[in-house]
Amino acid sequence: MNEHKPEILAPAGDKSSFLAAIAAGADAVYAGLKHFSARMEAYNFATSELAALAELGRENGVRTHIPMNTLIKPDDINSAARLVERISRTVKPDALIIQDLAMVEIARQAGFEGELHLSTLANVSHPAALKTAEELGVDRVVVPRELNLDEIRMMAEACPDSMTLEMFVHGALCYSVSGRCYWSSFFGGKSSLRGRCVQPCRRLYGGAKRKDQPKRLFSCLDLSLDVLTKPTLAIPKVSSWKIEGRKKGPHYVYYTVAAYKMLRDNPNDAKVKKDAVELLELALGRPSSHSVFLPQRPFTPLDPSNETGSGFLIGITKQEKNGKPYFNCRQELLAGDFLRIGYQDQPGHQTMKIRKFIPKRGKVSIPVKGKMRLKSGTRVFLIDRREEGLTKALKKLDSKLSKITVAENVASDMIIDLPQPCPLPERTARHTLQRNPPKGKTKFGTDVWLSMNALKRTPRPAVSKIWWHLPPVVWPDEEKEVQKIIDICLSGGGRDFVLNAPWQKAFFPKDAKVRFHAGPFCNVSNPVTIEMLADMGFSSAYVSPELARDDFLALPQNSPLPLGFVLSGMWPLGLSRIMAEETELMSPIYSQKKEICWARKYGQTYWIYPGWPLDFGAERKVLENSGYTMFLNIEEPWPRAVPEPHRTSNFNWDLSLL
Repeated sequence: MNEHKPEILAPAGDKSSFLAAIAAGADAVYAGLKHFSARMEAYNFATSELAALAELGRENGVRTHIPMNTLIKPDDINSAARLVERISRTVKPDALIIQDLAMVEIARQAGFEGELHLSTLANVSHPAALKTAEELGVDRVVVPRELNLDEIRMMAEACPDSMTLEMFVHGALCYSVSGRCYWSSFFGGKSSLRGRCVQPCRRLYGGAKRKDQPKRLFSCLDLSLDVLTKPTLAIPKVSSWKIEGRKKGPHYVYYTVAAYKMLRDNPNDAKVKKDAVELLELALGRPSSHSVFLPQRPFTPLDPSNETGSGFLIGITKQEKNGKPYFNCRQELLAGDFLRIGYQDQPGHQTMKIRKFIPKRGKVSIPVKGKMRLKSGTRVFLIDRREEGLTKALKKLDSKLSKITVAENVASDMIIDLPQPCPLPERTARHTLQRNPPKGKTKFGTDVWLSMNALKRTPRPAVSKIWWHLPPVVWPDEEKEVQKIIDICLSGGGRDFVLNAPWQKAFFPKDAKVRFHAGPFCNVSNPVTIEMLADMGFSSAYVSPELARDDFLALPQNSPLPLGFVLSGMWPLGLSRIMAEETELMSPIYSQKKEICWARKYGQTYWIYPGWPLDFGAERKVLENSGYTMFLNIEEPWPRAVPEPHRTSNFNWDLSLL
C-alpha cells in the first residue's frame, strides 16, 4: 500500500467543470475569478458563485485554490487587495496561486490565512531557488513543465521542510518557458503574463525558401504522463499532481481526474493502469506525449507536420450543391455535445452545440456565420460531451449547490500602503548589454551576460566595473556550472549582478559584498514588488518592457529603488527548451502575416527573437522626467541569413496592456 498520495488538482473554468471535478473525486480544484487570472479566456467565476462551489467542495472534502497569477500593474494594487480581502471572507480558499511578488505582501495586508503557491509563471526553475522562495513565506512551488523526472527529484531534495512541490501531469504545453513568453504581447498587447495569450506560437510558420510549406513549428502536443506518474509516488515532496485545462469542459475534467486517481491509488495494478489510459484517450484533448519527462528517452513534443487542435476528430467537412457545409459523423453524437469546426487561424472557425442525437455516419449541417466561407476538408472535432451518467452526477451536485447560502459579499475599502519614492541620482546612466566584454577601456555601467567565456576575456581589473547579467532561466543541471561561474566572478572582484529572477539571489553568500539589480526578466511592474525586492537587498530594478505608457510613468512615483528601462535593442519573443528539427537556427522564420522571427541557442535554452528591435529612443526624455535613471540597450549579434530590420517597435507603449 502506497502511503504517499499527492493530491489530484483539477481545473475548473466554469460551474459544470467544478462539479465534474467533485464528482470524479478530485482532492482540490483551482478556479479563477473574473480578474487576476492567468486564463482570462476561460469563463471564470464571480466571488459569490465560487463561494458556494467552495463550500460544496468542503462538504465533499475538496479544497479550493484560486489563481491570482498575473502581472500586477500599478493601478491594480488596491483592486487586487480588495479582491483578496473579499474572497478571504466569502470563498475562504485554501490557497492562492501567485506569480507576482506583490501578491505576497497584498495577501498579508489583506489578512489572507491560506497557503501561497508560486505559479510556474514565477519561473522557480532550479533547486537553490526554493530556499529564496521559502524565505518570502511561500508554501508550495509549481515546477516548470520542462523538467524531467531526475530534475524533479533534484528539486525535491533541495525543497525546504516547510514547502512542497506541485507538478503538471496532464494538459496543454506551452512552447515557451512559463513567465518567459512575450510573443502574444509583442504581437499586439495581449500578454500571457496577464492571462490573455492569443497563442501566436500555434500559428503556421515557414522558412525563407518557397518550397518550405508553412508548418506549426512551435505548436506543442499535449502532456500526458499517465503511467509515468508512478515514480513520483516515491517523492514525498511532490504533494500535488496538476491537470491543466481551465478552458476545457466537464467531460475532460471528469475523465482526467478519474484516470489519475486510478493511477495514483493503484500504481501496481496492470488492469487499472490500462483502464486509466483508456479513460484519458476519451478525455478529448490534443494529441499527447510524455514530453521530456523520461531523462533517458526525451521526446520533443512538437510535430509540425500535423495539426494539434484539441478534441476527437469526428468528421471532415464537405459542401452541398448550394455551397452549404456539412459532415458525416464518424461516431454517434449526443444532445449537448460541443464541436469545434476547424482551427482558430482558419476561415470559418467556430464552435457548435449538437441539439439532438445523431447516429454514426449521420449527416450534420453546419450553420454559416459571417462572410467567411468554410473550406471543404476542414476538420471537425468533438471537444466536450454530456454522457447520461455525468449529466446525472452534475445535476445531483447542482441540486445540493442550490441549497447552499454564502456570506454576503460586502464591498472592501482596503488600500495598500505604498512605499515612498527614493531620492533620484543627479545623472542618468546608459548601459549596453553584450555577450562579451567590449574591447578597449571598460567603464562602470558596462553590462555583460555572465558566462565562463566572458570572464576569460575580461582583464581582472575590469571585473569589478562590469554589471554581470545572469540568464533568465537556470535549469537544474546547469546550477553547479552557474554557481562555479559566479564564484569565479566574485573572487575576481565582481560586485554588480543583475539577477533575472529574484530566486537567483540564492547563488550568493549572505555576507557577499555585492549589489543586486533586478533584471528586466524579473517582470517588475508595480511599486509593491519593488519594495519586496528592496527588502530582499536589491539596489535597483529594471521594469518589465511590456508595460504601456501610463504604467511606466506611474511606477517611479512610489518606487523605493532607482528604476531602469530597456530603451532599445533585441528583446525575445520567448525562451524555450525545445526546438523542432525542421526549424533552422539563425535563419528567417516567417509567419502567415510575413512577420519575421529567428532563433538561436545559448546553453540549453533557445531564444526566439522578432525580426525587428525595440526602440524607445523618442521617449527617453519623458522617461527621465518621470524618474527613470538607467537605460539599457540589449545588443545581440544579427544573423547573416536574416534580413536586416526595416522597422522598430515600442512594444506596448501606445497600447493599453490588457
